[in-house]
Amino acid sequence: MTRPTTSIAGSNPALYSPAGTHGATATRSEAYRWGQLLIGIVCMAMIANLQYGWTLFVNPIAEKHGWSRAAIQVAFTIFVLTETWLVPIEGYLVDRFGPRPVVLVGGILCGLGWVINSVASTLPLLYIAAAIGGIGAGAVYGTCVGNALKWFPDRRGLAAGMTAAGFGAGSALTIIPISAMIRTSGYESAFLYFGIGQGLIVFLLAWALTRAPDHAKSSNSRNVQQSQRDYAPSEVLRSPVFWVMYAMFVMVAAGGLMATAQLAPIAQDFKIMDVPVNIMGLVLPALTFALAIDRVLNGLTRPFFGWVSDKIGREQTMFIAFALESVGILMLYHYGHNPILFVVLTGIVFFAWGEIYSLFPSTCADTFGSKYAASNAGMLYTAKGTASLLVPLSSVLAAATGSWQAVFIAASAVNAAAALMAWFVLRPMRRKHIEQSRLSS
Repeated sequence: MTRPTTSIAGSNPALYSPAGTHGATATRSEAYRWGQLLIGIVCMAMIANLQYGWTLFVNPIAEKHGWSRAAIQVAFTIFVLTETWLVPIEGYLVDRFGPRPVVLVGGILCGLGWVINSVASTLPLLYIAAAIGGIGAGAVYGTCVGNALKWFPDRRGLAAGMTAAGFGAGSALTIIPISAMIRTSGYESAFLYFGIGQGLIVFLLAWALTRAPDHAKSSNSRNVQQSQRDYAPSEVLRSPVFWVMYAMFVMVAAGGLMATAQLAPIAQDFKIMDVPVNIMGLVLPALTFALAIDRVLNGLTRPFFGWVSDKIGREQTMFIAFALESVGILMLYHYGHNPILFVVLTGIVFFAWGEIYSLFPSTCADTFGSKYAASNAGMLYTAKGTASLLVPLSSVLAAATGSWQAVFIAASAVNAAAALMAWFVLRPMRRKHIEQSRLSS
């Protein structure tokens, strides 16, 4: 018999429910929810390369088939659109049936997408593979983040950040082996073997995922305000505060996605892609070094800023991070032609960008409640898909102007605007919304 725990639920012995139940009276230990969080983190790490490893394949694909960068990057846009815009549906399935079946299917689709990439000899087939992989990645991403928000209502920023860190930093350990396989065996082999391996691990881990309980303790921080009732997705879509968060998400995500997808072309145009860089005795080509460090920092920023937001508040943390991103992007443009500074500054850009994937989901759940957290966070996550529409435009703009200046300036400006919106627009609107939820609950 399982001994009840009161570590978070206080006097409520029904905080943790066993697999297949929702709101049941049987309990789980405190370690159980951390185990659920760990499973989600590993699953996220296994799908990270579908986005963050893509830049390694752009130039080899272009060299083999003679396709333009802009045409190849359409596949990246399709991937991000299908990964994000279908998450509300996948979130609904998670809220309705639990996380296990959604992640099972997601793992299969993620592996299948890269297997098709390995044999794609036409652009339409490359685009189909991107759509399949995007649907799978979205299923895994939306489920794991939504599950974390439900299991950890008292530490949403940290839990969402740790889960998102798996996606942000998950590709760090595989950047070097993928690069090596592309050089020695061709990009087709890298797509095939890493696709099968990543998809299989997600599929196996999915069997251990269980749904979170309906009721749990909220945050006790006076800096983190939380709604007193649960808002259904239809109510959320009618709420002005949701659309303010959505606009801010699009603004900040656009700059980061541009860097993610275009980092290799930028490094090539800066003529520092293969220049050796020595930092603390470790010597790697500038692009490879930047990608490895960026993945680590892009992962660390998510739990770090999530934890900070649990302590000082969501909007305050957004203001700090978005302002840092604005400055970092400008510095990267001005000083990125130096290989060492390219590595360091891209790290700063990724560190100040990746936290959106912990701050916005936790803010969404704080504002609209836990019951529909997966669906509501999924709707907000579609902002990443909207932002991805700007990625091909960045290539076109750079080609038209002959440099990346206009792209960098625009990305810096929208981040500065988002920082100001967090403090002067979102903060008062959320305060008013939560006060109204207390009156109506």
